[in-house]
Amino acid sequence: MAFFRGLTAVSRLRSRVAQEASALGGVRWLQMQSASDLDLKSQLQELIPEQQDRLKKLKSEHGKVQLGNINVDMVLGGMRGMIGMLWETSLLDPEEGIRFRGLSIPECQQVLPTAVKGGEPLPEGLLWLLLTGKVPTKEQVDALSKELLARSSVPAHVYKAIDALPVTAHPMTQFTTGIMALQVESEFQKAYDKGLPKTKFWEPTYEDVLNLIARLPPVASYVYRRIFKDGKSIEADNSLDYAANFSHMLGFDNPKMLELMRLYITIHTDHEGGNVSAHTGHLVGSALSDPYLSFAAALNGLAGPLHGLANQEVLLWIKSVIEETGSDVTTDQLKDYVWKTLKSGKVVPGFGHGVLRKTDPRYSCQREFALKHLPEDPLFQLVSKLYEVVPPILTELGKVKNPWPNVDAHSGVLLNHFGLSEARYYTVLFGVSRSMGIGSQLIWDRALGLPLERPKSVTMEWLENYCKNKAA
Repeated sequence: MAFFRGLTAVSRLRSRVAQEASALGGVRWLQMQSASDLDLKSQLQELIPEQQDRLKKLKSEHGKVQLGNINVDMVLGGMRGMIGMLWETSLLDPEEGIRFRGLSIPECQQVLPTAVKGGEPLPEGLLWLLLTGKVPTKEQVDALSKELLARSSVPAHVYKAIDALPVTAHPMTQFTTGIMALQVESEFQKAYDKGLPKTKFWEPTYEDVLNLIARLPPVASYVYRRIFKDGKSIEADNSLDYAANFSHMLGFDNPKMLELMRLYITIHTDHEGGNVSAHTGHLVGSALSDPYLSFAAALNGLAGPLHGLANQEVLLWIKSVIEETGSDVTTDQLKDYVWKTLKSGKVVPGFGHGVLRKTDPRYSCQREFALKHLPEDPLFQLVSKLYEVVPPILTELGKVKNPWPNVDAHSGVLLNHFGLSEARYYTVLFGVSRSMGIGSQLIWDRALGLPLERPKSVTMEWLENYCKNKAA
């Protein structure tokens, strides 16, 4: 990678993060992990009381502070720009992109533990960071890997539920069906039915979330092998980490593919709370639906073409370019095809974002990966040409606030290079990754006692009358 991974760079980052934590009044948020305790749950038990006190202080001291004005455009435009929910695990800045607990993607690549020297971060490390706000040690990440492996056994009825569907059903349909079948294992539902104090809601939620995250790779790989590989499943390799084992069960053991899967899962875990899947998981969870129900709902949002299905559409669109123009496409041919797509009333998939106003850092780190591992790949070279061609055209069109590529513009090309070419499956990969972000926030939703979400809706008549009265 182009980013420094040396000790000097890491030391500078550790110093900066420690200074930021100190500036926050001693709160142990965003501190580097130094405790020897390898148990993630015990770390949360220590952190939760002070974060509960922090929330109470916010409400008591600043509960009446206004956070902006709502206008009619926001109400009619998908609530864009409205501040309306608490999401602790990540924050999206329009100019610099996502930060996981205050750390950018390049910073995470510098400080999170890796499987190989100079390699990509282990997703288990990011899961620890999302839950605790602390960068874990390699020993803590290894312990979490083993814990997830110990939780990964999938009951037989889950596979039977998937097998009841036609093999032609979309991979996301089969994946979500598997998760709903897992729901009968919910520890939260069992504890709630028996009677559980509200202050303890987070504990069975934690169990459900860790179990869910652990069981997704076996379920997701089963779906892949059922649809695309004649149902011939591959057993887990207990010596591998979370992402590498997932890649192995899919049928891909190239060391570079294992690294790609680690990067892919890490950068797709979370993107603050306003996107469709994250918001859906939070909304459904606010009704005290257990994590299985909440995440299944989130996945149904992720399956939409305006959200997670976009990574499928990108690769299909790129292949359509080659089919029409040939593999040695010129810049002029590419411009003509982009205009043809736009004039047909369609969008160029992989470009633009609801919040970002610059190139998505998740795109940039995937580009760095491609430059390192597959610089001569024809599809990667086409993606590079698109980066030069599409933004000026979208800017000329004048209707797009962000003409730059997003995360979906690159991921399919990388997966395709290593043999995972079935674009219909890509959103399942996205879903496996997103479980870490949504699940982490669900635990904090319960730990902080966040309430049922219930925004106010209005009719067009109400808006018309309100605006008339304001103008009078």
